[in-house]
Amino acid sequence: MTQAVFDRFNAATYVRSPLHSQDRDWPETNCYLDVWIEVLPSLGLPAEACLSYSVTQDFEGDQFTFFKVPLEDLEALYGLKVTELAIYDRVENHVQQQIERGRLSLVEVDSYFLPDTHGVGYHEAHGKTTIAVNWMDFEARTMEYFHGLGLHRLDGDDFDGVFQRGAHEKTTPFLPYTEFVKVPETLPTPAHILSVSESLLRHHLKRRPEQNPIAAFAQVFPAQVEKICEREFGFFHLYAFNTLRQLGANFELFSSYLDWLVAEGRTEMTEGVEMARTISSTCKMVQFKLARAVMRKKFQGLDESLQPAVNAWDSLMQLLDRHYGDEETRFSPVVSAAGV
Repeated sequence: MTQAVFDRFNAATYVRSPLHSQDRDWPETNCYLDVWIEVLPSLGLPAEACLSYSVTQDFEGDQFTFFKVPLEDLEALYGLKVTELAIYDRVENHVQQQIERGRLSLVEVDSYFLPDTHGVGYHEAHGKTTIAVNWMDFEARTMEYFHGLGLHRLDGDDFDGVFQRGAHEKTTPFLPYTEFVKVPETLPTPAHILSVSESLLRHHLKRRPEQNPIAAFAQVFPAQVEKICEREFGFFHLYAFNTLRQLGANFELFSSYLDWLVAEGRTEMTEGVEMARTISSTCKMVQFKLARAVMRKKFQGLDESLQPAVNAWDSLMQLLDRHYGDEETRFSPVVSAAGV
């Protein structure tokens, strides 16, 4: 086995982050953030501290913002410098070079070859996703990598497929986007992380949507679902992922952020935890309702079913403004999910 970034871990015994617990509404979030949820605690850093950006999520007309932790937040909080890795040779050679320097690389790969996606897309469907490579063994064609809910191992043909080697070698018009992570010699103190995290929360509150994004979604939700019924059923999953799941997972993570603040002594955020969880649980409930609506082609009441989440967003932003916002807030509550 070659050198590893984290030599104390192996896929067989690795314990996932509590943020990926199966008892959560959304154990998986999205491919990029899932990697950081596992990597940060592996570095001895609290992943919860970087989640204040969640309040900036907006409804973009046909989807909710695909949430990703801003790289500048990672540097401000933890001293991590995340930079694009230029690919001018085989990508695995570049990744190995960084491993030997003690650095993780985050690489876009084809999920078709990732065994942790078994039952979802493994050897069934091609798709772009992000992994972080802990170690590789070229001769054994084996690799351990962070993805989804934890640390996993692949080997043989899957190793060749991920890096387009051997029977899978082909010319591609674009090289995979790759980043590498430079870790400081000395990690920041918990007091520093808390202070910076709260400063970032104040910053992100100023960047949040002008209007309630869940109310904006509710206004177009029934009409969009009606159009979904004209597509193949598989399109339903894509729509649900990019709307209800992105919204729900984002605010479930934000509830964990507020939980972390409470544990750090900010007990005034306790009620905010439940508000954020209400958004998450409402989205999960509505996703089941959406599936039934698509099957039955009945769309009445879909907008009203989002009302608890609409109200929770209003209340949550008011709470955050009281404790972390400017003296004058530009926030106006929304009366109804239907805009009445």
